[in-house]
Amino acid sequence: MIAGCDLDGVIWRGDEPIAGSSDAIATLRTAGFEVVFITNNSSTTPAAYVEKLLRFGIEVEAANVVTSALAGSYLVTQHCAPGARVLACAGEGVRDALRRDGFDVVDTGLADAVVVGWHRDFDFERLRVAADAVRAGAVFVATNTDATYPGANGTVLPGNGSLVAAVATASGRLPLIAGKPHAAMASYVCDRFGVDGIMIGDRVSTDGEFARVLGWPFGLVLSGIAGAEAYEDPTTSGAQWIAEDLQRLVVMVLKSGPGQTGP
Repeated sequence: MIAGCDLDGVIWRGDEPIAGSSDAIATLRTAGFEVVFITNNSSTTPAAYVEKLLRFGIEVEAANVVTSALAGSYLVTQHCAPGARVLACAGEGVRDALRRDGFDVVDTGLADAVVVGWHRDFDFERLRVAADAVRAGAVFVATNTDATYPGANGTVLPGNGSLVAAVATASGRLPLIAGKPHAAMASYVCDRFGVDGIMIGDRVSTDGEFARVLGWPFGLVLSGIAGAEAYEDPTTSGAQWIAEDLQRLVVMVLKSGPGQTGP
């Protein structure tokens, strides 16, 4: 069985590991779960996530890291032929995924598709270029629309949804959305890992809804967004398990068993 696990707010906040997360992953694996890290952060590559996880004491193969960049490129393949020009208003994670799927990744000019993913270099010029291409008829793909994400020391930072909203406003068009909780990510995960699993995350509106789309039980941790933003109300999350952090949640999962309601 798969244990789908979010990263930001579950394993770490910014560059700080959340206490007990590496032990919790080891416990899940010992119990027979195949752990798959599923993140809406598209800014970097699976290989880079492997390196970061290893720094925090978690060994994983790149094949078991699924990003919204991969789902975004997967979504582009459903609308554009190999070799199509794709404008990446995004970081290296998106660019790498698009290249691997055979697209011609460009930064300016007309394009067959535009993919907007979180990156720190977003500015007025990138907004103009992306909006121009979308307005001219390019397929508009957002890796995700998370408005925020959890940073270190309890901070809440602007997420890719904030960038997507700018491009959507400037172009007058709404995007196709690739990441959690949308169908592209669900199809991508099921195609690669099968249809049986549980989902663990810190955001009700993405991780919790993604679990519902997959038909999986949901475990909510309060170490990320759900514990930082008032609109993420744990009492209305529909979660089978709710805990302060991953380590405590894994104890509940193994005590009750997947699909059962935890204490």
